[in-house]
Amino acid sequence: MAANAQKWSFRITPIRIFLMLLSLLCVGVIVFRLVTGLGMVTNLSDEWPWGLWIGFDVLCGVALAGGGYGTALIVHVLHKEYFSPIARSAMLTSLLGYLLVMAGLFLDIGQWFNFWRPFVSWGHTSVLFEVFWCVSCYTTVQILEFTEILTERVGTKYHALAVKALPVLMIIGIIFPTLHQSSLGGLYLLMVDKLYPLWWSPIIFFFFLLSSFFVGPAMICVETTLAGKAYDHWIPIPVLRKLIRISGYAMIVYLVLKVFDLVNRGVFNLMFKGNLEGNMFLIELVLGIIVPIIICFSGFSNSRAGLFTFGLLVSGGVVLNRMNVVITGMIRSTGVSYVPSLWEFAVSAGLVAMGILAYCFIVENFKILDHDGHGHAA
Repeated sequence: MAANAQKWSFRITPIRIFLMLLSLLCVGVIVFRLVTGLGMVTNLSDEWPWGLWIGFDVLCGVALAGGGYGTALIVHVLHKEYFSPIARSAMLTSLLGYLLVMAGLFLDIGQWFNFWRPFVSWGHTSVLFEVFWCVSCYTTVQILEFTEILTERVGTKYHALAVKALPVLMIIGIIFPTLHQSSLGGLYLLMVDKLYPLWWSPIIFFFFLLSSFFVGPAMICVETTLAGKAYDHWIPIPVLRKLIRISGYAMIVYLVLKVFDLVNRGVFNLMFKGNLEGNMFLIELVLGIIVPIIICFSGFSNSRAGLFTFGLLVSGGVVLNRMNVVITGMIRSTGVSYVPSLWEFAVSAGLVAMGILAYCFIVENFKILDHDGHGHAA
């Protein structure tokens, strides 16, 4: 009774007030977009139907939320209990990320009131259909997984059932991401004459899948560092360093395959042409892959500053990769320019603000950070 009577808490700070205002602006723009359509809110067109909301909110969001399935694979399938201190926080970050992805995907549907049609119109030959179903199913699985945490405080009589269902949900929850992470890249197999050769590849689907795996530990490094400062909860450095080593080896495989693919297709020299595409590709490859690999296997990774730097560079590199595919790599073939409108930026920023506020509320009211006795929440 005492546990159920515990009050809910949510600290109000100047930063959180700013995030709330940003969220309110986002909600207002969303309502206006749903009433008036895409044309009055976005700079999208028939020549450029995919912009910031697909590139950042969906493709980047899905990739950055990949820490959940990667950590679940390591902790629950490979039985690396050494990493269990970060399991719940990774799962929460992933859940919130996918909920925001679903919101972004919904907003980018031209006739949003037809969102239900893929549930009854089975376009099984469409890659987008597969992506829709996998993302929807995985988000549902993650919500069900969260009931194990939720029922520790709300509906406690169902907690034992939630604990028993968790292993099955974990297995299902690992299958779906491997499908849609690769399929998002597979969409661009059709764009061989549109996507710039530095990014188009016959194995682009594998690059998307592999990058979604190694960005998981990077996001965990960023999230645990910020949580440490906010809640005085610090994951031991050896745990994080060992985790990013897994990421580092995956990045080496990614780099070798990327170079081999470019050489094999005869487009390796395009990155040194000095044009926009070549320069953006070099930034993505050097700062997002090569420098983090060096950090990962050097003494710098034995410090929180090194781990945080690694996390920022890898996460930023994956974001840049997805935005390069969606925007930079398509500029030359479309022949038209696209600059996101102020309202597109407002919605994307607002969705991120909502995710941060939700994370803070859940962390402050449920056992996310200190469920196993590691660290403590302020």
